[in-house]
Amino acid sequence: MQIVNYHLVPLVIIPLIGLGFLPVFGHTTVEVGPYAIEVGWGIEPPVVGFRNDFVFEISEPGETEEVKSGIKNAFKNLEATAKFGGVTKKLDINSDPRLGYYFSSVIPTRTGSFMILLKGDVNGVPVDVEIPLEDVESTAVLDFPPKSDSSSAPDVAALKNSLSSIQKDVINLKSKLGGVDTGPGEFSVESAYNFGVFGLSLGAAGVILAIIAMIKRK
Repeated sequence: MQIVNYHLVPLVIIPLIGLGFLPVFGHTTVEVGPYAIEVGWGIEPPVVGFRNDFVFEISEPGETEEVKSGIKNAFKNLEATAKFGGVTKKLDINSDPRLGYYFSSVIPTRTGSFMILLKGDVNGVPVDVEIPLEDVESTAVLDFPPKSDSSSAPDVAALKNSLSSIQKDVINLKSKLGGVDTGPGEFSVESAYNFGVFGLSLGAAGVILAIIAMIKRK
């Protein structure tokens, strides 16, 4: 068995009622006996949450060099399974109008690496292979203009919680100092309260500066 990776095939312009374009593929081809089995995504890059297809091309060498012939009913005795981590799903395979081409529709729900497992036989030739696919990307790969960094939201929530806690501390300090008697020459209750508020304010400033620093690092 020989595995051949096709990455970044050059963009080709072909005349077809004006100009048509062939997409760039990141498919993987596995050679099993006389057959070449190519597997990949129908739309690349694959994006989480967007409908896509697992696409297959199963062919054999044609009568002339550099020409291949598609295999009809290739999945008659061949089973395809999608794999993500420890999760698997048996695929329903549909035939493309082009001979030797097949597909199975899917909506990827997680970013990361997917695999296709093929097991069975093609016209009596045993097939038992595991083929990697291009990683599924987050929607950020398609965003334009880029969205603002939503990761700062937790920092804003933390800031609100910290300030709320400091406000409660100020109220508690005021209530405790309200019942204290101070004699001549000692700090008044008001002075003690002001110093307490000043200290808590410094704490609040430290919290704010820390959160700002975290946001800048992101």
